[in-house]
Amino acid sequence: MAQLVAGVDSSTQSCKVLIVDPATGEIVRQGRAAHPDGTEVAPSEWWRALGEALDGAGGLADVGAISIGGQQHGLVALDAAGHVVRDALLWNDTRSAQAAADLTTEVGAADFATRTGLVPVASFTITKLRWLRDAEPGNAARVAAVALPHDWLSWRLRGYGPEGESPLGPDLDALATDRSDASGTGYFDPTTDEYDSGLFELAFGRPLRVAGSDGAPAAVVVPRVTRHDQQLGALDRDVTVGSSSLAPEGLRVGAGAGDNAAAALGLQLGAGDIAVSLGTSGTVFGVSETATSDETGTVAGFADATTARLPIVTTLNAARVLDVFAGVLEVDYDELGTLALQAPPGSDGLVLVPYFVGERTPNRPDATASLTGMTPTTMSRPHLARAAIEGMLCSLADGLAAIEATGTTVERLFLIGGAAQNPAVRAIAAQVFGRDVTVPEAGEYVALGAAVQAAWLLTGSRPTWELASVVIAADPHPGVLESYRAAASLS
Repeated sequence: MAQLVAGVDSSTQSCKVLIVDPATGEIVRQGRAAHPDGTEVAPSEWWRALGEALDGAGGLADVGAISIGGQQHGLVALDAAGHVVRDALLWNDTRSAQAAADLTTEVGAADFATRTGLVPVASFTITKLRWLRDAEPGNAARVAAVALPHDWLSWRLRGYGPEGESPLGPDLDALATDRSDASGTGYFDPTTDEYDSGLFELAFGRPLRVAGSDGAPAAVVVPRVTRHDQQLGALDRDVTVGSSSLAPEGLRVGAGAGDNAAAALGLQLGAGDIAVSLGTSGTVFGVSETATSDETGTVAGFADATTARLPIVTTLNAARVLDVFAGVLEVDYDELGTLALQAPPGSDGLVLVPYFVGERTPNRPDATASLTGMTPTTMSRPHLARAAIEGMLCSLADGLAAIEATGTTVERLFLIGGAAQNPAVRAIAAQVFGRDVTVPEAGEYVALGAAVQAAWLLTGSRPTWELASVVIAADPHPGVLESYRAAASLS
């Protein structure tokens, strides 16, 4: 019997694969492949990248179980023959902002939050369905099933897909997902773990049917929800992934998860643990045993990848802010951090509100960034560098405050993502958040969380793997956040 497990992170930018020893959590080997840029992508590119990443990781011949974590919300629309109707609209595609506003008006923010744990913004799948119905009625009429990125990849990995391109063909009733990813659609209740057909039909004009169940002839298939510790299935034959990699017969495929829920598994978060993730975009999320219902829409009350909840705040602007200022100052990340620490906390009043590509939280898709407090003193390279880091972190500190306001307890704060390895970012985070900050060693935590799920499936119990980290002591400077909030209120 194979002893290793595989965890996959199919993110916005790339596909990462970790091959892991389920007993120790040791990463035995790994692979990576890039995804195309853009806010709409052909899902075939994810399939291609998965094959390349698996090849880079040395294949799956000695792997007994695999699980896929994926970017949430992306709309993958399939026709009756299993073909993708149009390129997938990703979470960061904001063309459905008006659809989100319309749905909120039609249902009511409080009712939406009660029924689904969230209030629509352009990121969520339900808004993309409304946009597709109104903007591309011809494509909408062809839709026979709706999936999310990780659902679709798991379906393909198990041998299903378009007619003539997959060994098992276009069996839409084989589509399956997990509760964490389903909870980000906008038509799923994470309290009952059931779809809300009324909201789906309001958005798309047709009812839904859960894969494997009966329904109206015009109903659109949505994936059945599989428990975190159960398999979607095991391969009954070898399956070629992408153009070359091989998924062997007998390989068990786990339920998978949305990216943030998978990261929570990889970080081994428990109740009271909150993570701040500094990717290109930013997230603040944690595990809670109680339901979250925020009618302001600031906090989305997703499900986690077990039986708990995952309150989350998402911003469009995180490490991209550092990219912008590193480019302006013609430095790399390390040099940007060195410059930032040469300026005092608060940058002598220079404040960046970092809405470079609009913003999701707060919901301002058409906003732009602003820089206030510019004087001859503050228009220096160190002040600009520090304002960039402070602006990025203050935006996320507001997200943390919003999660706390829902009643979620914060006992430990984790800082993850590539930017978290920068000493200046760590130091300034302890000042902005005003509490101890735990920084785990750099790692692919979404893929690692998917590997946790695969190990759980293979061994029958949730693994506990050692996680190295450092703690940055709290160094409160509340004036930094106060100045940011004053500037943000005017932007």
